[in-house]
Amino acid sequence: MLNILSIVAPVFLLIGAGYAATRAGRFPDAGIDGLIAFVVRFATPSLLFLSMYRVDLGAAFQPLMLVSFYAGAFACFFIGRAVALRLGRRPGEAVSLGFAALFSNTVLVGLPIMFRAYGEEATQPAFAIIALHAPSLYTFGMVMMEMSRQGGEGAVAALKRAGRSVSSNALMIGIFLGLLANLTGLPLPGPVEDTLEMLASATLPAALFALGAALTRYKLQAEIGWAAGLSALGLIVHPLIAWILSDLVFGLEREFVNAAVVIAAMPAGLNVYVFATLYKRAEPAAAGVVLMSTALSVITISVWLAVLG
Repeated sequence: MLNILSIVAPVFLLIGAGYAATRAGRFPDAGIDGLIAFVVRFATPSLLFLSMYRVDLGAAFQPLMLVSFYAGAFACFFIGRAVALRLGRRPGEAVSLGFAALFSNTVLVGLPIMFRAYGEEATQPAFAIIALHAPSLYTFGMVMMEMSRQGGEGAVAALKRAGRSVSSNALMIGIFLGLLANLTGLPLPGPVEDTLEMLASATLPAALFALGAALTRYKLQAEIGWAAGLSALGLIVHPLIAWILSDLVFGLEREFVNAAVVIAAMPAGLNVYVFATLYKRAEPAAAGVVLMSTALSVITISVWLAVLG
């Protein structure tokens, strides 16, 4: 257990440092957006580019691992949506609440945990999950929202809108260019690769500090029940399904089981709140899920790491 704490504690201490520094006024609120922009538009795309450029595609992209992870994600969405509808929430709100259980923080928290727990080489399967995560789940969420709204723009228009959003996303551009360079065998000039390495090395500490700083903007408010229930779906049910499928049903190799379960065990991503505000549906609950799931994941991630041995 001490070994697991040594893996998890630094990650959440850095998140806590960002939160505390911002709360105390030592880090300006105006700097949060700038730091997140640096992480999302420059540092993380550099990391993803290098990872996709260097990854062994045949070894990393294990279809049954992807099935294990995404089956759990979609199950949590439909459970959350069904419960919300059953309890009287409007269809659009139900989609937003389901999305809060669907979209986990694979990059800002998932990558640091994987790096610390299993080392750089063992994270290659995680990058396979991340490569599909934002484009597939965000597109799915937008289509489901438009289908649920009276007078919405329609599923086809939502697909086009999602396509434009994904194609202009810096993370997706980094992934696509890295895969393209990998497949073509294009050699990188030494200075270019060194520059990308420097940017990539800043990703994990800057991302964790930025996440902590950003959490100061969210409050549980009156939606604590929804925050708790949706957090339980994302932190317990999603990794449980991923573990059952990847380990007990498919019998995958340990590195694929680890990637599917650990990435599934991550708290709700900041895009959960962005999605809710985009459609103005269940914003307080979405903010609560981001805050509560991040706090609770200190415990649940430790438990899942112990389960995985």
